[in-house]
Amino acid sequence: MDASQAVQYLESLIGQTFRVHATDTRIFVGVFKCTDSARNIILANTHEYRYPTTAAVRKAASNAAPEGLDETTPNLKVNMTSRFIGLVVVPGQHITRIELEETPQQSRVRESVHAS
Repeated sequence: MDASQAVQYLESLIGQTFRVHATDTRIFVGVFKCTDSARNIILANTHEYRYPTTAAVRKAASNAAPEGLDETTPNLKVNMTSRFIGLVVVPGQHITRIELEETPQQSRVRESVHAS
């Protein structure tokens, strides 16, 4: 892919919803606005998600099985915490993965375009 194709591809992603994973395990979900040569990404209308802390997992485990955990204890479900942060710059050096979030309708449209 040459430089002009790369720019065109990035421009086609503007306005799409991205899920950006960071080195500290946070996940940012927001609307892609732009990027730069340092691979920083700007997202709008962003929610930040964090995995539960060890203390929260221990508390959920103790509430589920007060006498202790063993092989018969059911799987625990502990929700990720989230907060709305709006506009955010995710530094390129801290990005581990980027995913494009598509609704089922967007996926069908994309598949029909590639099929024709």
